[in-house]
Amino acid sequence: MTNQAAYLRINPIDKVVVALRPMKAGEEIASGVKLLQDVPQGHKILLQDVKEGEDIIKYGYPIGHALKDMTAGEWVNEDNLKTNLSGTLEYEYKPVDEKLNIAKSDKTFNGYKRANGEVGVRNEVWIVPTVGCVNGIAEELAKRLEEETKLEGIDAVHAWHHNYGCSQLSEDHENTRKVLRDIVLHPNAGAVLVVSLGCENNQPEDFMAMLGDYDQSRIKLMVTQRVEGDEVEEGMKILRELYAIAKQDEREVCPLSDLRVGLKCGGSDGFSGITANPLVGEFSDFLVAQGGTSILTEVPEMFGAETILMNRCETKELFDQTVKLVNDFKEYFLSHGEPVGENPSPGNKAGGISTLEDKALGCTQKCGRAPVSGVLGYGERLQVKGLNLLSAPGNDLVASTALAASGCQIVLFTTGRGTPFGTFIPTMKVATNSQLAAKKPNWVDFNAGQLVDGVDMPTVLESFIDKVIAVANGEPAQNEKNGYREISIFKNGVTL
Repeated sequence: MTNQAAYLRINPIDKVVVALRPMKAGEEIASGVKLLQDVPQGHKILLQDVKEGEDIIKYGYPIGHALKDMTAGEWVNEDNLKTNLSGTLEYEYKPVDEKLNIAKSDKTFNGYKRANGEVGVRNEVWIVPTVGCVNGIAEELAKRLEEETKLEGIDAVHAWHHNYGCSQLSEDHENTRKVLRDIVLHPNAGAVLVVSLGCENNQPEDFMAMLGDYDQSRIKLMVTQRVEGDEVEEGMKILRELYAIAKQDEREVCPLSDLRVGLKCGGSDGFSGITANPLVGEFSDFLVAQGGTSILTEVPEMFGAETILMNRCETKELFDQTVKLVNDFKEYFLSHGEPVGENPSPGNKAGGISTLEDKALGCTQKCGRAPVSGVLGYGERLQVKGLNLLSAPGNDLVASTALAASGCQIVLFTTGRGTPFGTFIPTMKVATNSQLAAKKPNWVDFNAGQLVDGVDMPTVLESFIDKVIAVANGEPAQNEKNGYREISIFKNGVTL
């Protein structure tokens, strides 16, 4: 990677450089090439002449093909570059065994050890509706418990509002049940009240059976149609019992092998694959080397970079599962008559990302170089440590909810455009550029833009590791400070 004051060539074979600041027509770049027009920050500039149909290389891989003959110095964007992606593909397993060679660290974090061996980084009381019909009751209960307890001895009280649990069928219905189950069992909750209506498709007794061998002193059920009188008063009686147990919990020293983080990006820009995503990738490799766990999702944003992940699978079985992960999502697109390559949003394009391959090759850097140790379906809970791949769409809140539901205690969310949201666990925003970090300090938890401001990766990584550990220890992420916390469940089926 060569870094100049005004632009960056990421890989020696790239046919483009990325503007690190707004650049003016006539400015000179590599090999005496002069810009033919003004180019915004984060956007691509062509280094050599190309013919119509010729691949444009960035990150060392094709990010699409030229729509016309182009001249060195041209601004490369969605108007002159088109994706190479189409339908499903056949893949060949070509395993790559890359050793991380990362030293063991003596760093630890302070978490809440649960009876089943899992560890939480928060100790909260949650109210989980089995169906959207009781959202109002759940939210009233959360409000009253917070007012009554003043959060003494716990971190927060939340009701997780959603619109599902009834009028769904088959896999769509099961996906809802799985995610709600995962939330109830999440280690960031010290106690949970499940609130049901009683007549919904997601029948309360069947749902509780899905929980398996759960701690019945910390997880309780209230079926509102069966309550004589005021269901809010009845719910408060149960919550007071749950609160009395949860507030006794205390943090204990835990190894980093107990830490599980989700990897997500949104509002990406031309710096995402240069700063924040590589930084998170370095953190992911560090955590995996300590015996910890990271999970990459947003499968549609793997299209164009999927073979890199497939060939890092530890076994042929994991490779086959990853192929299915990718092709199933392509079939999902095609079944709705949608092309598989039309992913970049207007914000992505304005930030310098022109095709899905451009986006994917930057996106997948969040998982570093570690081997793939596990592949999870939507709503499945973690089974193995190390780097895992998870089936979920690219939508920010749906994917972040899925990461949290799988068992992650924290989501690391890289962004170049900025976003305030958070899911039901701490959702740390990592800015790709210093301008965003300065503009939105109330959204951003960490500035990876330092990497193009002259600070080296080892220094930034050490600071980032400490920041993640601080959040794991209880320092609130910006979304928590702002109270921006919600869930979203993937809807893929008819509504009755």
